[in-house]
Amino acid sequence: MISLPGSPATSLLRVLFLGLTTLASPLRAQMEVHVSTSLTKLQAVEGAEVVLPAWYSLHGELSPTKPKPWEVPTVMWFFLEGKDKNMSQVLTYIGQVTMSEPRASLVHSMPSRNVSLRLRDLQEKDSGSYLCFVNLQDNQGTVKGQSSKHLELNVLVPPAPPSCHLRGVAHVGTNVTLSCQSPRSKPTAQYQWVRSPPSSQVFFAPVLDAIHGSLSLKNLSTSMSGVYVCKAHNEVGSAQCNVTLTVSTGPRATVVAGAVVGTMVGLGLLAGLVLLYQHRGKALEEPANDIKEDAIAPRTLPWPKGSDTISKNGTLSSVTSARALRPPQGPSRLGALTPTPSLSSQVLPSPRLPRTEGAHPQPISPGPGGVSSSALSRMGAVPVMVPAQSQAGSLV
Repeated sequence: MISLPGSPATSLLRVLFLGLTTLASPLRAQMEVHVSTSLTKLQAVEGAEVVLPAWYSLHGELSPTKPKPWEVPTVMWFFLEGKDKNMSQVLTYIGQVTMSEPRASLVHSMPSRNVSLRLRDLQEKDSGSYLCFVNLQDNQGTVKGQSSKHLELNVLVPPAPPSCHLRGVAHVGTNVTLSCQSPRSKPTAQYQWVRSPPSSQVFFAPVLDAIHGSLSLKNLSTSMSGVYVCKAHNEVGSAQCNVTLTVSTGPRATVVAGAVVGTMVGLGLLAGLVLLYQHRGKALEEPANDIKEDAIAPRTLPWPKGSDTISKNGTLSSVTSARALRPPQGPSRLGALTPTPSLSSQVLPSPRLPRTEGAHPQPISPGPGGVSSSALSRMGAVPVMVPAQSQAGSLV
């Protein structure tokens, strides 16, 4: 804020001001500071200059006149900062010496009854309340009067150049948002979006948010491509920026083609897995169903080691231990244990006999060849029990 460097003289002036404001009202009646009623609240633009008008007059004067030779005025301008109204000095004229902040000066050369203040190169922080105080003395130092007036100054700021942005991907059928925001503005800026020629268009609510500066474009088409200009404005100025919108179809078509190719690849992999699973199942089933041509036939056990039963088709169907079925025998003759091949080949299956547990087999009746069992016994044959077969070919 505008202020004077601290010094002993400045402190004395503050004390003088506080003392003069406590003087009796008759002194006020002898001199009065004036400001224009229509100019008590002033507005100015940042960077420009402003004049805070003020003058004083003696009691009974109908119009401002030149100061009289005996008048010795003291003029002080103060700025009241913040809510606490902290007082800082802007300009002081006392004893024909002027002290001021570099951007402040009196409009008229002193001595003069016009004590207006000029402020140059305004800044937003210069907004606030200003106090003009005048103390009038004569040549002998007698106080003739004192008075003060307040003025309000509001420094406005035009919108700073905004920044434009595009949010979203500009493809056919998609939605995008154009945003625009000014970093500084007093009062707050309003926003307006337009599309530049050759396809001029002005946008309004609801697609346009004039407070936040956003423009919503939905279901894009190629005809919506162009240069979009955002204008930020308030009562003291405006600024603008632009963004180029290009609605394309290529990337979207590529995405669709990629999705189709990806789907086909996935289906191919799935079909390959199914075929691999089926082939593996068949490979596991084939070894169980194949008949090996080079398989070795079961070994025929020698006759003395058991009473092997030979089925009708000549293959070995079962091996049954004959030790429990052999009847008690007397002393065997030499060579009676091994029957001759010709004799063993004449043994045929006997008719089904009833099974009796724990009983010795009965002597076999004469066979179809006409050889009796007693004759076979003399020849060295061993009686055997031949199991019967069912119709399905299983042993009973």
